[in-house]
Amino acid sequence: MTNFAADRMRDEVILAARILLIVLFLVFGWSKLIGYSATVAYMAQVGAPMPSLAALVALVVEVFVALAIGLGLWVRPLALLMVLYTLGTGLIGHPFWATEGAVRYNDAVNFYKNLSIIGGFLLLYVTGAGRYALDSWMRRTGLPIAR
Repeated sequence: MTNFAADRMRDEVILAARILLIVLFLVFGWSKLIGYSATVAYMAQVGAPMPSLAALVALVVEVFVALAIGLGLWVRPLALLMVLYTLGTGLIGHPFWATEGAVRYNDAVNFYKNLSIIGGFLLLYVTGAGRYALDSWMRRTGLPIAR
């Protein structure tokens, strides 16, 4: 049975997957950064605990953790962090079970989108960063890294 050249393209596909997984986080993380006060207000509106702290955590995760994953730095532990973060944002930000009508539909779509993203991060945790990553470069050059 053929694997459709997956072995030959493994590292390139992992790089593409890392980048595609973080695009959403970078786009919305950037908007949280430039509209921080609106982010705090949104956190309060959705009932996030300690809205100011929740906004700061969201900003750090969505910008800096996402960038680290995109660059291939500490990918495995950060992928697990993103699993927890994405699950938390799904539960807090998209509680479709507590809404009705069009809001329920939108929340359900976004909640299940979060579950799908979690699947991507779990695969990234298992595969690692691949060859095109700072982790890999640091390993080749003998610099200490988180494994």
